Amino acid sequence: MSSAGEGLSRPLPEQVRAHVVELAAQVLGAMPGGTIPPPLRGIAKFDPRKRARLGSAPIAAQLENDKEFRELVAEALTAAWPELVAALAEETVPPAAEPVLVAAAAYLTRPPGWAELVEQAREDIDRAAALGNQREQAETRLREQLAAQRTAAKEEIDRVREQLRAARSENADLRRKLHDARERAKAAELRAQELDAATADARNRVAGAGAAAETEIRKLKERLAEAERHLEASRRAAREGRSVEDARIRVLMDALEDAAKGLRRELSLPTSISRPADYVTAVTPGPPSVRAVPARALADDDPQLLDQLLAIPNLHLVVDGYNVTKTGYGALTLVDQRSRLLTGLGGLAVQVKVEITCVFDGAELDGPVQVSAPRGVRVAFSAPGQIADDLIRQLVRIEPPGRAIAVVSSDREVAESVRRMGARPVPATLLLRRLGRA
Repeated sequence: MSSAGEGLSRPLPEQVRAHVVELAAQVLGAMPGGTIPPPLRGIAKFDPRKRARLGSAPIAAQLENDKEFRELVAEALTAAWPELVAALAEETVPPAAEPVLVAAAAYLTRPPGWAELVEQAREDIDRAAALGNQREQAETRLREQLAAQRTAAKEEIDRVREQLRAARSENADLRRKLHDARERAKAAELRAQELDAATADARNRVAGAGAAAETEIRKLKERLAEAERHLEASRRAAREGRSVEDARIRVLMDALEDAAKGLRRELSLPTSISRPADYVTAVTPGPPSVRAVPARALADDDPQLLDQLLAIPNLHLVVDGYNVTKTGYGALTLVDQRSRLLTGLGGLAVQVKVEITCVFDGAELDGPVQVSAPRGVRVAFSAPGQIADDLIRQLVRIEPPGRAIAVVSSDREVAESVRRMGARPVPATLLLRRLGRA
């Protein structure tokens, strides 16, 4: 690039310099060979397209130093842009003129104040270049944003396409499953129709069989009723026959008894056979019973009292169940109380060989209680609305007179009532001690 020209503090702007060199290269090609400046004669031989590019430095230097050559180029510029050159000669700049062209014209024609025009053009060119750079940067940013958006859009499109493919695949699976379900539903419907038909047929057969069975049942009932009538008639005839035979036997026995009595009277025979010892006068002892136990000789809490009672033959031991369990096993549940007492009574029944009845209160029970009674022990619950005390009295009352009965209960009212009936009351503690020793 050439050194600063007259009046210029800095070299020409690059755009202005390139424009001036291009214009000078064109003028150089049109000049006669004798008028071409010696430094540029070699360049003048170049192709027009290479002349400005390869000879830019010599051409610029020649324009800066050779006034005549510069004026020739200025004439070409004036011919091309007469209005611009005229305006610059009048020290005015057309508003629409390009800054590069204004600076080139001012540099070549050198009107008054041309250096200021070049500097002003330089500022305009720099401003335009800055704006161009800003626009270029903005365009670059926009291009980058557009590229990013395109990339994001492409990724989103790819994702949506993948989702679409998955949805289509799922839709195909659902359609296939729906088709299979419809086929199964059709098959199930056909099977249901077949089952309905088979059910209707079976119902018809059952109805026919039921009618036949009812007819047969009626016939069998009639036959049974007839057989029962024949059986009743046979029984009645047999009873009448037995009654006649019984009457005959009774008459015969009465006759024999009368004959025997008459024979005894005639022979003065006793009514039974006696032995010599029977003729000795003495007090005959009564059979063993609970009254034979010395009540006053033994205390009520003496275990020997219960042992003596259990030694009486054919003794009936009646136990007030809950009275005994609450006395000895009050901390247990009712089920465990019953189980423990019955287990002990079962062992006692094996040892002493007596009849044992254990009575539990069932007055407030809604139904029978499941109880596993041990061998030799009778378990009885009072009926709903009846207390165990009444059932105990009923058991004592139903025994024949003279039967040895012992009632185990610590209830004073029960003890007094059974004592009046001939039974022997025994405290619950004695039975608990006896079971503890078993």
